[in-house]
Amino acid sequence: GIELACKHYKVDLVGGDTTSSTSGLVMTITAVGLEHSENMVLRNGAKVNDLLVVTGDLGGAYLGLQILEREHSVFLANPNMQPEMEGYDYILEKQLKPEARTDIKKKLAELDIKPTSMIDVSDGLSSETLHLSDQSKVGFRIYEEKIPMDSLSISTAEELNLNPVMCALNGGEDYELLFTIAPADFEKIKNHPDFTIIGHAVDLEQGNFLVARGSNELVALNAQGWDAFLNKGK
Repeated sequence: GIELACKHYKVDLVGGDTTSSTSGLVMTITAVGLEHSENMVLRNGAKVNDLLVVTGDLGGAYLGLQILEREHSVFLANPNMQPEMEGYDYILEKQLKPEARTDIKKKLAELDIKPTSMIDVSDGLSSETLHLSDQSKVGFRIYEEKIPMDSLSISTAEELNLNPVMCALNGGEDYELLFTIAPADFEKIKNHPDFTIIGHAVDLEQGNFLVARGSNELVALNAQGWDAFLNKGK
């Protein structure tokens, strides 16, 4: 699997150390890359009125995990029961086989767009938006109806009595890219199948809010995704 990943992403595997463990298989991987400073996009470059953009769709990985956990519980209760995985392929793959969006750099170059700030969506859309806010010293407005979700993710959330939008905001492990662009780049990116404009930056004092569908009610964004320190040992 590691060899296949290295070939797919055109990276080299250098070194390695193998030792025994009393608690099962543990793998730690460090990835190192180089880039010219003028090409780097950090978290701290967003400006007021910049557009907030996300790649792909969100919430699928979290919902894939819910299906896996549901079927695991059924198996523990009755090992003779066959797991019901049919029809959930897309969200199961989002959980079990996440893909790094290395293709986005080329697509942005083709559109002649350099984001003003960027982060990956590993801990949920809400958490990552707050990271950009903290680093760039701006607030954000995210519009609920703009958040991209696959139809299977939506139907699975409803099947499990979960709010699809909350799955996208707080589920995590989507590994899509969240970034900001200058308003002048709107025409370049609008209607592009790989990108969705979900909001914009505002003055920091205006805070970070989700604009609810229909009512325009403001719902405060909270970091409910994974926290490496708060979740330690859980």
